[in-house]
Amino acid sequence: MKTAIWGAGALGTVLGAYLSKNNIDIDLISRNKLHIQALKLNGAKITGTVEMTVPVKAFLPEEVAGKYDIVFLMTKQTENTATVKSILPFLNADGIICTMQNGIPEISVAEIIGEKRTFGCAIEWGATLKDPGDSELTSNPDSISFSTGSFSKVADKNKLLEIKRILELMGPVNIEENFMGARWAKLIVNSSFSGMSAVTGLTFGEAAKNRNSRICIQKIIKECIDVAHAAGIKVEPIQGKDICKLLDYKNKFKQKFVYMILPMAIRKHKLLKASMLQDLEKGRKCEIDSINGIVSEYGRKKNIPTPYNDMVIKIIHEIEEGKYTPELKNLQLFRDLK
Repeated sequence: MKTAIWGAGALGTVLGAYLSKNNIDIDLISRNKLHIQALKLNGAKITGTVEMTVPVKAFLPEEVAGKYDIVFLMTKQTENTATVKSILPFLNADGIICTMQNGIPEISVAEIIGEKRTFGCAIEWGATLKDPGDSELTSNPDSISFSTGSFSKVADKNKLLEIKRILELMGPVNIEENFMGARWAKLIVNSSFSGMSAVTGLTFGEAAKNRNSRICIQKIIKECIDVAHAAGIKVEPIQGKDICKLLDYKNKFKQKFVYMILPMAIRKHKLLKASMLQDLEKGRKCEIDSINGIVSEYGRKKNIPTPYNDMVIKIIHEIEEGKYTPELKNLQLFRDLK
């Protein structure tokens, strides 16, 4: 099987290092010229909770030749249509794309290559690109896991098993029959912790520790769960934890309990810095509309208010426009929300 990681940034570099170390023939592809140059010269340097340097095969998109059986898609969704169309010439006739992007990207991918060739994977760990060729793994190694599934009910199960076989070289892989439910579980984490990380400039652990940002995280989680229930989505457990059972509440006692346990719930990922925040710090547009924006969109369709998700979207777009910067004082903008 010839495979590629298309969009080998922070996460893709870590995944590529693990797979290359375990003798998977995989190409790491990125438009970041300095990053690709460093990977070619020095290999993938992984720091943080794991330390290793692994020789990898790295290419700019214009250097890609041949065709792939599996492409792990890890680019930003802001240009998904153009990106997927550019990959098509490099896919075998029965080649597939397994999107590892945040949100619910399978819909846009399937519109171009078809449902049967579209697979998805929720990544349950984090990384930060420190320097060209150097990616910091910010999650504990024992918390690394994946949830994968097919977009079509009639998809080739052998392809799904091959995805599982490859990714298990890095960490446990769950094949989800209810893949939308698994996606929504990751969406809850991204909307709340990544959203507040981008708003405040904090890591997940710092955002959970701060009293005011923790309140916002809790409110965002509650909105996500309420919207999922209204949409008939059964949220799957993430890393063995039933998010809805653990973090939903219908009375003041449970609300206070959830508030207390949030720092413990995210402790294995406390060093994680949202990829959206990393984009904002580099002056780039981020994926807010594909993360919190999905929750707000579903909420509007189901008449479920999502004021905290809406405010996160508003603040981050205004950060992109230069009106704000990611910092704690942005929390003042949530004061009048109920």
